[in-house]
Amino acid sequence: MHLPNGGSGIDYNRAGTPLMEVVTGFPPDIVNGDDAKEYLSQLRQILLYLGVCDGKLEEGSMRCEPNISVRPESQEKLGTKTELKNLNSFRSVQQGIAFEVRRQVAVYESGGAVLQETRGWNEQKEASYAMRLKEAENDYRYFPDPDLVPMEFTEEYIEGLRASLPELPLAKMLRYKLNFGLNDYDANWLVSDRPWALWFEEAVQMGGDAKALYNWMSSDFSGLLNEEGIQLSESKIKPVHLVELTKLISDGTISGKMAKTLFKDAYKTGKTPAELVKESGSTQISDVDSIRPVVIRVLEANPDVVEKYKSGQGSVKGFLVGQVMKQSQGRANPGMVQQLLDELLS
Repeated sequence: MHLPNGGSGIDYNRAGTPLMEVVTGFPPDIVNGDDAKEYLSQLRQILLYLGVCDGKLEEGSMRCEPNISVRPESQEKLGTKTELKNLNSFRSVQQGIAFEVRRQVAVYESGGAVLQETRGWNEQKEASYAMRLKEAENDYRYFPDPDLVPMEFTEEYIEGLRASLPELPLAKMLRYKLNFGLNDYDANWLVSDRPWALWFEEAVQMGGDAKALYNWMSSDFSGLLNEEGIQLSESKIKPVHLVELTKLISDGTISGKMAKTLFKDAYKTGKTPAELVKESGSTQISDVDSIRPVVIRVLEANPDVVEKYKSGQGSVKGFLVGQVMKQSQGRANPGMVQQLLDELLS
């Protein structure tokens, strides 16, 4: 770096930081910004799973500098390419490529010539701008570094590395769909964050239902983490908490509504749902003989609502269900409440 007052300095900011450059093949099989965004997303996931990069485009630890060129449909050869820099998000890559394609087409259609240049990206204007003309490859005057000897790797060594790789994102996603019955969206949500995927698998191994676990992880659990602004690893909730909770719901010990309250208490205290149920005694009432008197009292206390129901206003049944749940302090089995109401109203 040439200093303003004379002399030069050396910037050691990235000294010792390894750089890996991935170059896609030619002719290119990425034909638009959407494909480029998806390619980068998949590449980032692989790098994260391998533990070699944190994938933060906004901090510069991962970069994308696309080279863009266009051609008439009737022509095989691509036109002059430009290189786009300063793209610090997948969205910027997608928008930058789309803009540059439109710009180059407009230049050709107006009779002009696209220059081989490096262009920057202005996030606010969502437009590229010229930075400098780009040299041809022979202008770089490449030569071998005498201090770097050629490196050769045996097939055995390469196969050893391949065998040591962890399960990669696409393979994991396919397994979640085949083994756990998750759809594309659910499987992708889990796989896109490796700590979540590992947490999920630990819970499944403990006997948890995959779909039920995913539903809690992607809604209530992730919502509480976001509210508090903490990472999964910092939470008091462990896989055993969700496995217990989902089993208590499935065996009828607690209702879904009770589970939401229990989960919040478990999140705050770190106690397991089973411990909290035992402490509070708030199990779900699934005994017909215990629920029937409550339903009868509600019907007797609301004759006008009963008349509306019998006159064809079926929607008022929701009010009656709510009153039964209120009187039972939310402990009555909702399914049984519905059945008893249907029976007594008819």
